[in-house]
Amino acid sequence: MTLPPTPSQTVGPFYGYALPFPGGGDVAPAGHPDTITLHGYVLDGRGDPVPDAIVESWQPGLDGSRTGTPGSMRHDPVTGKVIGRNGVDFTGFGRVPTDADGHWAIRTLPPAGVPYLSLAVFARGLLHHLHTRAYVEDTGDALLDTLDPARRATLIAAPGPHRTYRFDIRLQGEKETVFLDFA
Repeated sequence: MTLPPTPSQTVGPFYGYALPFPGGGDVAPAGHPDTITLHGYVLDGRGDPVPDAIVESWQPGLDGSRTGTPGSMRHDPVTGKVIGRNGVDFTGFGRVPTDADGHWAIRTLPPAGVPYLSLAVFARGLLHHLHTRAYVEDTGDALLDTLDPARRATLIAAPGPHRTYRFDIRLQGEKETVFLDFA
């Protein structure tokens, strides 16, 4: 007997209870000279900020590998509670909540071997999280090359001062971010 698939459930707002962790946006080792900051706002269809979304990032390691370095999370030896990253290992993974203004930020290193960071967005009202890319270099790329200029622009992070890049994520509406479908 084959059972029919069940419908998806929305991901929140309860998901914020355990998913963010201390130092979730501190992907780069502390004090690393090549650190960049990728930041922006998660915006809804009207352009209003989404104050309770979560943004995850993934990227290759410094050598271009995609295996990651396990074990960067520290736990309190008594309670077992996560107390943050160790500040030394680069795992290529980050997870941050948006603040009351819908802003998020990840301190990381430039991606090796690709011109982008992969992002996933979790927010209330979404039946499935959304996947996108934040390009820190507007270079020839198979995905970028397939998009018209207006849609392509939604994937390009704008360089700013002090090694920062701004990347707003628009969930719907005008200038909606290009989202990827992994079927």
